[in-house]
Amino acid sequence: MASADTTTSLQALPKNLITGAAAGVIAGIPLGIIMQIRDADPKMMPGITMIELVGDLISDPSAGLGWLIHLFNSALFGAVLVLLLSRWLSRRGPAMLLGLLYGAAWWVVGALWIMPAWLGMDAMVFEVGTNQWWSLAGHLIYGLLLVAGYIIGRPMLSKTQLQA
Repeated sequence: MASADTTTSLQALPKNLITGAAAGVIAGIPLGIIMQIRDADPKMMPGITMIELVGDLISDPSAGLGWLIHLFNSALFGAVLVLLLSRWLSRRGPAMLLGLLYGAAWWVVGALWIMPAWLGMDAMVFEVGTNQWWSLAGHLIYGLLLVAGYIIGRPMLSKTQLQA
């Protein structure tokens, strides 16, 4: 038999996931801007920006497709944060630290490993240069804004739930 707290948590999960996804999209915008203004690698790919390389993950280099993929991933990773870590997001200080760690983790997994490996750039896997440091800054901003957006958005969602 489920307790009242468990039932309430399960009922709130879809709205919490939506809040996490929405916070993820908002948090993904500054990182996307950084990827929009940074060249991928002037020597290997002159004139190609990082955001265009994101589009190259499923098609040809494209800024528009890159933004769509990036914002989809930002929303997805926001929902994943809620699924995995929401119980630790109630206190601001620890939550912000967790956001920084979450952003750094996605930098390592996504930017340093998955993206270059997927694009066949094996020499770039776990390679850290100027663009990667910019990417880390963007991912840290993403993690902080994601957690802040979730913390701010969660009570707003609760208010609409009470009025319904």
